[in-house]
Amino acid sequence: MHKVQNNRAWWLILPMLLLVAFSAIIPLMTVVNYSVQDVFDANTRYFTGTEWFREMLNDPDLHAAVLRQFAFSLTVLAIEVPLGIGIALLMPKKGWQASAVLILVTMPLLIPWNVVGSIWQIFTRGDIGLMGWSLRELGYEYNITASPVDAWLTIVLMDVWHWTPLIALLCYSGLRSIPDAYYQAARIDRASRWAVFRFIQLPKLTNVLVIGILLRFMHSFMIYAEPFVLTGGGPGSSTTFLSQSLTTMAIGQQDLGPSAAFSLIYFLIILLVSWVFYTAIMNMQKDNKKQGEA
Repeated sequence: MHKVQNNRAWWLILPMLLLVAFSAIIPLMTVVNYSVQDVFDANTRYFTGTEWFREMLNDPDLHAAVLRQFAFSLTVLAIEVPLGIGIALLMPKKGWQASAVLILVTMPLLIPWNVVGSIWQIFTRGDIGLMGWSLRELGYEYNITASPVDAWLTIVLMDVWHWTPLIALLCYSGLRSIPDAYYQAARIDRASRWAVFRFIQLPKLTNVLVIGILLRFMHSFMIYAEPFVLTGGGPGSSTTFLSQSLTTMAIGQQDLGPSAAFSLIYFLIILLVSWVFYTAIMNMQKDNKKQGEA
């Protein structure tokens, strides 16, 4: 017997969908409008076509910023995803210990982004900061204002501290949703700890990992407040990421046309890479499911 689905509930969320679509489309169309014009003042504008896009695509500073951005995003993903899975596997499953650990793990996520930069700015100072003072005492000349390597590694460490809990919480929720029957079958078959992780836990974490990786990639690719507060983009341009370059161009230099073209290119890069990540992970999930059925 064919069951008729009642889709009337969609009418309840239709006003919100229209509101979100309207609030997203209007700014996007404004950016598109600026990207094909040369704006001199409120009444003087000239159509430029794709000139700003060609200029941005041939800009060596933009190329360098894109490389820095990809290097940073891939680095933090390579650290935070395995680390988050490991933390989730070690977290208690029940009792007051589980509640206490969840609170401790969640705390970094509650701190605003600009405050995170301020905290780490103090933390890394050589005179009063615990990290900076400790490294100085150990004989390492740690200075994020003079050494690009120190600044880069500090921003990576700051991001790992701030956002690994998100991956850990998502993985923890995924692990808690696995039925006990799977673990009972694994114990009967005398499966090793690695086999349980490889064939039970990791496949069941695929969906939450897709969400976590996409969220972390998009945020890391748009990171602005933390490195701006901590290093200001320096030393030189070693920690100047795409968002800061865009802000400088749009607000500092008032180049509305080039910055609008820049922002559209920025958006398309994020959209394309997110789609690649999603497609690759879903294909891996399909392959694992076929191997399990075989």
